[in-house]
Amino acid sequence: MARMPSAARRRQLIEAAIRAMTRDGVPRTTTRSIAAEADVSLSVFHYCFDSKQELLESVIEAITEHYIAVVREAIRPKATVRETVRAGFQAYWDHVCANPGEHMLTYELTQYALRQPGFEHLARRQYELYTDTFTQLIDQLRQDMGLELRVPVAVLAHYLAVMTDGLTLNFLVLDDATAASDVLDTIADQVVHLVRGEVRATAPSDG
Repeated sequence: MARMPSAARRRQLIEAAIRAMTRDGVPRTTTRSIAAEADVSLSVFHYCFDSKQELLESVIEAITEHYIAVVREAIRPKATVRETVRAGFQAYWDHVCANPGEHMLTYELTQYALRQPGFEHLARRQYELYTDTFTQLIDQLRQDMGLELRVPVAVLAHYLAVMTDGLTLNFLVLDDATAASDVLDTIADQVVHLVRGEVRATAPSDG
């Protein structure tokens, strides 16, 4: 087995865990099956992770990173605030539609953590991470477009996290892409109403 830096080996195991859990479900996925999926020995897994809790927290963070990267790229300033916000939601939604199993896994992780004694904090951390993610994206928009909000950033971030979480689960159950698109349009409209005054997009600096 080729030697690999520990950070890269951890990433390999995290991505293997996501694949295995998406395919087999969280309860049926063991450390041994994750090591097999990554094509490494079990001892390598235990060298990289002290516990299954640590692995699950890393999995939650990695899944969030998968879509926040595409959203951050999509919300570069456009002609209007609404266009910019709607583009960000569309980037997220494209990721949901392309990776439904991965998003379904997030709900499995929540239920597993809440039902497993000693793992409850992972579910709390998961939902705190969602709000933290929206806080980062809102701050990015405020800086790039000079937004002044009518509500505290924390309130808007929590609201958007709740709305997208509920909409994602609804889509995974009903598979109604048209209804989801209409809701995303409505959320974008609501965000615009929470911005004070006229805001014009500013072109990104070249240097």
